[in-house]
Amino acid sequence: MKKTLCFRLNGELVELEIEPHLTLLQVLRDKLELTGSKEGCGMGECGACNVLLDGKTINSCIFPAMELEGRSVTTIEGLIDVQGNLHPIQKAFIECGAIQCGFCTPGMVLSAKALLDENPKPTEEEIRNGIAGNLCRCTGYLQIIQAIKAASNQ
Repeated sequence: MKKTLCFRLNGELVELEIEPHLTLLQVLRDKLELTGSKEGCGMGECGACNVLLDGKTINSCIFPAMELEGRSVTTIEGLIDVQGNLHPIQKAFIECGAIQCGFCTPGMVLSAKALLDENPKPTEEEIRNGIAGNLCRCTGYLQIIQAIKAASNQ
């Protein structure tokens, strides 16, 4: 039996009927066709599925979609402005070579955004702690940390 769900997604009000057992990641990818968030582990361990819920990073692969009612979700697709310009964090990732295979990038960028929104000038240790729940298969951590540091200086 489907239930109606109403929440904000990337600034827009969304109302849809979903099966109550779905995760946020399933809703984003399968129902709303937003494929930026990836399923890496399916257990909330790798960060590939990270999105922002009310400004805080969560693992969408384990978050029950029915708990979204009345809340606000930001995905990687929501960081581009109305003119189609990349967010400064996204630009920094490109400029610093922090994108290799790209699988972890959306989760890393959103974790960086949450960190910089809370702490605009983090130390390297604070950056490392801020992305601690994100795994990079290509071991591009050095460039990722440099990109976040560069974005914090903008």
